[in-house]
Amino acid sequence: MTAPDDGRVRCGWAQTDDKTYRDYHDNEWGLPLQGRLQLFERMSLEAFQSGLSWLTILRKRENFRRAFDGFDIETVAAYDDADVERLMADSGIVRNRAKVAATIANARAAIELGTDLSDFLWSFAPPARPRPASMSEVPATTPESTAMAKELKRRGFKFVGPTTAYALMQATGMVDDHVQSCWVPTARSGVT
Repeated sequence: MTAPDDGRVRCGWAQTDDKTYRDYHDNEWGLPLQGRLQLFERMSLEAFQSGLSWLTILRKRENFRRAFDGFDIETVAAYDDADVERLMADSGIVRNRAKVAATIANARAAIELGTDLSDFLWSFAPPARPRPASMSEVPATTPESTAMAKELKRRGFKFVGPTTAYALMQATGMVDDHVQSCWVPTARSGVT
């Protein structure tokens, strides 16, 4: 289970020759990420990923950032029908009308949240736990991701089911699902 070029042991999903995927695993996935705009971007990209390969989203990430004005929440919240049509014509992103509409709705819901989006999302992070021994021990959902999804939906967010919420928790370091043998160091200690 090592990548052919560097001999490092990685999580099973990152055992690939694709440098983009390995770099994401090694340098981003599972590392604590905070910040209102950063988490809005990740939430949006996780929604776009639903039903697709994460690698597809990674390869289009810069296009998404350009198309959605850097995921600036206030700018995206002000999008109108012309912006939706512009996005639907943009071949650099995933052109799914429901996901585009969800991103706009989520920006509006984030403004109405009444608290910082980063603080809100991190409030669902479970206590740190040992890393799983293998990928087969990694759940698709948890009580925390289910609670997060339920509360997000109650507050008007779209495309935020328990599985998507858990993927967001994994990607942003709210949980550390790197397997025990993975070379990436544990990063969450001390994060609240």
